[in-house]
Amino acid sequence: MDITLFEHAIVDALDDVKAQHVSVYDTTRLTGLFDRVIIASGTSNRHTRALANSVREKAKEIGKDVIATEGEDTGEWVLVDLGDIVVHLMQPAIREYYNLEEIWGGKKTQQKTFL
Repeated sequence: MDITLFEHAIVDALDDVKAQHVSVYDTTRLTGLFDRVIIASGTSNRHTRALANSVREKAKEIGKDVIATEGEDTGEWVLVDLGDIVVHLMQPAIREYYNLEEIWGGKKTQQKTFL
């Protein structure tokens, strides 16, 4: 599957569960480990877990493997590794503190804000 189609499928999965402040970064020139980083905010521990679940379900639906999921025990920051795409689902305070956008903020492919 084309990376752009894969990216759009994951963003749609986040949209379905009302993710906030979704940003997608093209990391192909920054690392050889993955091609996209998607960062989204959830409003609570339960919401970030639901976002992670939606991402995993969509990946399986389109035939992609879920390599690993980390952080669901607390739900403050949940990482879903999909191989070519790494998804960070964070509560706003955690997202602001770690400011991953500064690290991966090279070239954005898309950004959506949902309130």
